[in-house]
Formats: sequence, structure tokens, C-alpha cells
Amino acid sequence: MPRRSKGARLQLKAARRDKSGKITHRATWIIRDNGRDIGTGCVADEITAAEQALKDYIASKHIPKRKAQDIESIPIGDVLSIYLDAELAKLRDQFKVAEDQEETIPGIRKFKKRIGRLNDWWGAKMLADVDGEQCRQFAKERGNKGGSRRDLEDLRAAINHHAAEGYHRGIVKITLPAKGEPRDRWLTRSDAAKLIWTCWRYREMQKMFRGPLKGQKVATGKRPLRHLARFILIGVYSGSRAGAIAAASPIPAVAPRFRRSGSRHLLPTPPGRRKDQQAATAGADPAAPACPS
Repeated sequence: MPRRSKGARLQLKAARRDKSGKITHRATWIIRDNGRDIGTGCVADEITAAEQALKDYIASKHIPKRKAQDIESIPIGDVLSIYLDAELAKLRDQFKVAEDQEETIPGIRKFKKRIGRLNDWWGAKMLADVDGEQCRQFAKERGNKGGSRRDLEDLRAAINHHAAEGYHRGIVKITLPAKGEPRDRWLTRSDAAKLIWTCWRYREMQKMFRGPLKGQKVATGKRPLRHLARFILIGVYSGSRAGAIAAASPIPAVAPRFRRSGSRHLLPTPPGRRKDQQAATAGADPAAPACPS
């Protein structure tokens, strides 16, 4: 009678030595699974990383059931996995990237991170466990009100997709946190000018350790905030978000956005963003402060 499989598990592979006794290969953790050895890349003292590698390996082997079941027996982790597969296929087609290139797309990275965060908290729970109290507890532990609402919107979409595919019949409702208050104040032209000039004129202060000014702080010739002045100025003129400005380039390039001279717009659209996702320029201030010289 064949022996029962022990399942995937960690095992410490002993260090290897040459004929002189010198260590040639350090002891590393491997995953043993039904006679196969899978390397983790973790040395003996990296137990936490090895355990995470085992967790990821086991998760990668799991195939969620795709048939109608009672919500009492459907793990939310399966619901999220099915939704992740479906949405990633759409996103790869939208951004025209292969599976091995999807990590280069910011929108895909953010989506996978949100699903991973949901899976960490909800994955082991059953679909029937979803109620208002659990949603409020998740939002409380998440800490960020706006972020928790966005995550729960993804969970709602995953559950709706699962139902639309005919994998469950029961009704599951998601309770979302209230929307945040809309912004009611913006920088005026005077506020923006004051901020820009403060950054442009700021000089680094250093404490003197010798000479007649020993012990005193003296202004140096260094201007450590001038890059912020340019950053703010581009934001005021273009209305672009911080990420778009940080990724901008003064010259045309393949990946980054570049700022066209004399234009209020950052062009072209960077990879990973649709044209309708570009930062709005309608709100840019046409009477923005003059650029410091």
C-alpha cells in the first residue's frame, strides 16, 4: 500500500562542502512536495521568508471551484481568486502587455495589491460571513477611511462577478464606509506663490564646529528645496497629480511623460494609464505665479 503524502512542507537542506571542508553552498530552505524539491532562495536564518514562500507555493496550487455552491461553503479567497483572474485578463488586454510584463503597469500593480490586502483579511472567511459588522471591522483595522472604502468596493465587485457567473445564488451585501467630505479649499495664487518662493529661497543651515562662529547655526550656499519649487510650479500650471509630475521628463522619452515647452500639459500618456485617466488640466491656474529665476 503506497504511503500517504505528507503534503508540501519546508525542509532545511544541509550546507555543502568541498574536499577541504570549506563551505561551498550555504544551508537553505527548500519546499518538499510529493518527491519534488522547490528552492526558496532562503538561507537557514530566514525562516519567516521561507514560511512565506511555502504559503505562496501552496496558494499557487489551489484551484477554486467554479460551480454553483451554497454561500456557507464558499471561501472568500476563492471569490477573490476568480475575480482576479478575470480582471487581470482584461487589464492585460487593455494595456497590451503579457503576463510576465504586468508588474510594469502601475494600475495592475495597485489592483493586485488591493486584492492581496482583501485576501489577507477576508480570504479564510466564508461568503456567508459577510455582513455589516465584518465590513465595519475591516474598515476599522484598515485605518484609512477612503482606502477601506476602495478595498470594499473591489470586494463587492468580486462578489457580484461571482454571482453573475452563476457560482452562487445567495444575496451578499457589502456595507461601505461613508464617503469623505469633498475638498472645500484650494491654494490661492498668493498661497502658491508664497510656497514656491519659500522653497526657492530656502538655504540649508549648518552648525559651526570651529572658528569665531563655533556653536552657531549659519546659512550655507546650499539650496535643498529648489527641486520642490519646480515640482509645485509644474503642478500649478498643469493641474497634474504628484505621480505624473514625478514621472515627467524635460525631453521626450519612451516610458516617462515629458513636459512640452510652453505647454500646460504633460504629454504623452504614460504606459499603464488610459487617456481618460490623465490628470485633469481644466483646473490649472492660468494666472499661476511666475517661475523663479
